[in-house]
Amino acid sequence: MTSLHEDIAEQQADITRLLLQHFHQPLGGDQFVRGVLPAPPTLEAIRIVTGPLDTTTGERTAWELPLRVANSEELYGPHDVLGILRALHTGTHIHSSSRVRTLMDMPLVQVDVTTLKQAPPQPDDDAFLILSTLVAPYTEHAPDPRLRGFLFQGPDRLRLYMDREDDIDVIAADVRPSGAVTALLAALPSLLAEEERRGQDDIDPHCTAVVDLTRW
Repeated sequence: MTSLHEDIAEQQADITRLLLQHFHQPLGGDQFVRGVLPAPPTLEAIRIVTGPLDTTTGERTAWELPLRVANSEELYGPHDVLGILRALHTGTHIHSSSRVRTLMDMPLVQVDVTTLKQAPPQPDDDAFLILSTLVAPYTEHAPDPRLRGFLFQGPDRLRLYMDREDDIDVIAADVRPSGAVTALLAALPSLLAEEERRGQDDIDPHCTAVVDLTRW
C-alpha cells in the first residue's frame, strides 16, 4: 500500500461521510444520493449513484468524478464533490456518448468537471457541519473497519463498502437495515475477518469480496 493510494482511500471515506446527509436531503429536484462507490485507488476517482428515493436500479445514474484537480497535485475535497454533484443536478447537461457506459445495470457518466461550475454552498451546509462535528468530532484515528461507500440495493438491503486497518482492499457487506442493527454493528469487525463468509460479486468492481449478512 502506497501513501498515494491511502490518500485516495481516505478521501473516498471523507466524501462518503459528507454525502450521507443527502440520502434524505435532495441534491436537486427529486434526486438523492443512493450510493457512493469507491473506485479502485489507481483510478483516482469516486462514483456517486443518484436517483429518486423510491427507485429501481434502471432509474439511477452513476457519476464518475475525478478526485485529482487537473494538472495539479491537489485532490478535490468533499465539499468540492458536493458542489459538482449539485451542479450536475441543476439545469440541463449534455454528456458525450463516449463518456457514458453501463455499470451494474446503471448508466455510468464519466464527468468532465472542467466544463462545470461548482454550485455554491447552501445556507444549511455550515449548520450541518457544526452539528455533525459536535455529534461525531473529527479524530485522526479512523474507525476500523472504515466505511468507504454504500449502495441502496432494495427496500431492505444495503451494501456497505469497508476496509480494514493497514489494508485498503474493499470488502462489501450486505445488510438488512430492519435487522438486529446494534448487534450487527458490534460484530461487524469480526464478521468481516472471517474468510469463510466471503464470496464474490462478478458485476461489482468496487470490492474484492462480499459478505452476505442479510440473514445474520
